[in-house]
Amino acid sequence: MDSQCIAKKRNLEKKDSLNLGIIGNCKTAALINEDSSIDWCCLPQFDSPSVFGKILDEKRGGNFKVECDDSYRITQSYIVDTCILCTRFSNGTDAFELLDFMPRFKKEDGIFYSPPEIVRVFKHLSGTPTFRVIYDPRLEYAIGETKSYVKDNFIVSIVDDKHYDTLFLYTDFDKDNILSGAEIQLTKDHFVTVSYNEKIKVPNLQQTQFEFERTKVYWLNWCHKTPTFSNYNQEILRSAMTLKLMTYEKTGAVLAAATTSLPETIGEVRNWDYRFCWIRDASMVIKVIAKLGHNQIVKNFIRYIIDLIPDKNEKLQIMYGINGEKTLTEEILDHLDGYKESRPVRIGNAAFTQKQNDIYGILMDVIHYQIESYPEDDEKHEELWSIVKSIVWVVKNNWQSPDKGIWEFRQEDRHFTFSKLLCWVAVDRAIKISNLIQGGKSIDKWTALRDEIHHDIMTHAWHDGKQAFTQSYHSEHLDASVLLMEYYGFIDGKDVKYVQTVKAIEKELMYEGLLYRYKNEDDFGLPSSSFTVCTFWFINSLFQIGEVEKSKALFDELLSHSNHLGLFSEDIDFKSKRLLGNFPQAYSHLALIDNALNFN
Repeated sequence: MDSQCIAKKRNLEKKDSLNLGIIGNCKTAALINEDSSIDWCCLPQFDSPSVFGKILDEKRGGNFKVECDDSYRITQSYIVDTCILCTRFSNGTDAFELLDFMPRFKKEDGIFYSPPEIVRVFKHLSGTPTFRVIYDPRLEYAIGETKSYVKDNFIVSIVDDKHYDTLFLYTDFDKDNILSGAEIQLTKDHFVTVSYNEKIKVPNLQQTQFEFERTKVYWLNWCHKTPTFSNYNQEILRSAMTLKLMTYEKTGAVLAAATTSLPETIGEVRNWDYRFCWIRDASMVIKVIAKLGHNQIVKNFIRYIIDLIPDKNEKLQIMYGINGEKTLTEEILDHLDGYKESRPVRIGNAAFTQKQNDIYGILMDVIHYQIESYPEDDEKHEELWSIVKSIVWVVKNNWQSPDKGIWEFRQEDRHFTFSKLLCWVAVDRAIKISNLIQGGKSIDKWTALRDEIHHDIMTHAWHDGKQAFTQSYHSEHLDASVLLMEYYGFIDGKDVKYVQTVKAIEKELMYEGLLYRYKNEDDFGLPSSSFTVCTFWFINSLFQIGEVEKSKALFDELLSHSNHLGLFSEDIDFKSKRLLGNFPQAYSHLALIDNALNFN
C-alpha cells in the first residue's frame, strides 16, 4: 500500500483524536489543532509552564485560534520537507493560509537563531476572507489570572499584574481587534509573532517573511541530508523531523514527548509528564537517527550523558531533566480538569527515583555505536571508557536484583526479563567496546559474566507451559518487551524459542490489530489501550522470523491509524483507533522508522 492509499484510509473524522501538528525549534514546541488553535505551548523551553494549555483544560487552559464562519473549509498539512504547518481556509471565493513555525536557522556567525516564539503568517490567496482571532494566553499553567494590555508596539500579557511572567504579541493587524476578537478582513499578507521576550527590534512583515524563508531552507537542507528510500520515504522523513523537534539543542537531551498528562485511557489516571529525557527512549532515538546520517544529534546526546556522570561511580538515573536536572519532583495541578476531564494533571515525574536495571544496557549500546561509528574521537573515547568500566561494575553488582522494569511498575520489584536482557547487552557491548579501543584486554573478565547472565535468562525466563519467554522470571504473563531479545542480538530471529515466543504473544496480546504491552494487572488495574511502540515491535518480530508479507500488511494497517499529519502518540484505543497518551511520542516514531527500514 503506497503513501496516498494509506492517507486516504486515515479516519479524518475522529474529531476526538489528537489531530494536532507540532512545530518547534529544538528549544521548545507548540501543538496546533487542525482548526488552527494553538492548544499547547510552553515557553521559553519544553519543560517551562504552559502559556497555551487548552489541551489540558478546555475552559481554563488558554489558546490562540483563527476562527472563520461555517462556510469555510479548513485543511491542514506541512509544507513539504519542513516543520512549517500550513492551515488553509477557503469558502470557494475567499481563501487564505495560516503558516505556523518557530524560527530556526543559522546566522552569519554560525550560531543557530532559535528564539522562544511562534510566528503566524497570514497569506492572502483570494477574495476578502474574514475571521476573528481568539487570543487567550493563560500563563503559568493557567494559575492565577492572565491579563492582556495593548501597548504602543505590542500586546503584553501578565499573570495577576505581578509581572511574575509575561508574554508579548507583535503584529501588523490592529492590536485592539486582536484583543477584542473583532472581525478582521484580510486583503493582503499579515503576521503575528508571539514571543516570550520583549523584542529589541520591533518585528515587521518583511522581517517575518525573511525568517519564514530561512526556516524553510533550514528544514529543506536538513531533509536533503537524510537518505531517500524507495518505500515509505515520506513516513520516514516526517518521523525523523518529529524526532529532531524532540531534541533539546542546548544540552543534547532528547524528550520522550512534548506534553504532560495526556491520558493513556480517557477517564483514567495513567497521566504522566513526558517532557524529560529518559535514557532508554533517547538512546534508541539517536541510534535510529544515526542510521539516517544525522550524526550531530548522536554527538550532542553523548555529551549530555558525559556531563551527567562526572563521578565514575555515580549512580545513573533512568531519566533526567532536559538541562540535566536530577530531581524531578512530581506535583499535581488540581485547578486543571485534564484532557477530556481525565485527571490528575501532573508536572514532574516521580519515576526518576526508580531502579531500572535495563538502563545500563541501553546506554552501553549507544556508547558502542558512538565508538564504532566515530573511531577518530580518541579524546571522547577516554571519557566513555571510564563510563563503560563503571557500568560493567554496576551491572555485575546489581543484575541479580529485582527492579521496576521498563513499564515502571510503582509497587513491587520483580526479576523482569527485559531488565535481565539489557544487563546482558551492557556486558556484551562492553566486550565489543574493549575490542575496539582497548585491544580486548578486558574480555576475559567480562565474558564469564555475559555468559552467566545469558544462561540465567534462558533458564528462568522461559516458560514451558506458555512455550515463550515471559514478563519476569517464573511468571506465566507475556510481555511485548521480550520481543526485543532478537533486536538486541541476544537470540537469533529464527531460533525456535524466539519464534514460539512471537506466536504466543500474538495469540495472547494481539487484539483488534494492536498489541497489549501485557495483560496482567499493574498498579492501576488492567491496561485498556495499546502502547503504540509494542505493535511496531511485533511487526518487526514478524519480519525477523520470516513472515514478511504479514509484517508489511500490519505495518500498513498501523500507519493508517496515525493522525492527519502522519503523527503518532503514545497509545491507541483498541476499538476506535483513537490516539491517546502524550504526543507526539518519540518511542512511536523511532519504531516506525525502524520498521520502515525493513522494507527498503
